[in-house]
Amino acid sequence: MSSNEVSYEEFMRIDLRVGFVKEAEKVKGSKKLLKLKVDLGELGERQIIAGLGAWYSPDDLIGKYIIVVANLKPKRIFGLVSQGMLLAADSEDGVPVLLTVEKPVKPGTRIR
Repeated sequence: MSSNEVSYEEFMRIDLRVGFVKEAEKVKGSKKLLKLKVDLGELGERQIIAGLGAWYSPDDLIGKYIIVVANLKPKRIFGLVSQGMLLAADSEDGVPVLLTVEKPVKPGTRIR
C-alpha cells in the first residue's frame, strides 16, 4: 500500500451523509463565506461554514441536497463554529460544483 492509500476500515470511519440545506446566509464581514443550516435527519441540524460565496448566493443553496462529512471535528471559522464539511469538486473553470444526490432522499441518509 502506498503512503497515500487508506484502508477500507479507515475510509469507513468517515461519516458521509446527505444533508438538506434549510437556510443560507452570507457571513458578515467576509466576501466568500456562507453560513448554512443543514438538516442531517436523526443527527439533527448542523451549522456549516463554507467558502462558496464567490460562486454561489445563499438562495442558490437553499433547498439543495448536499453531501456532508458529518463526523468532522467542529472548527471555528471567522468566529463561527462549523460542524461539518460539504463536498464539492472543481470544474474545469475552477468553479466548485457541489456533490449531491441524483434524487431527493431522506436527510441524514448515510453514503456507503
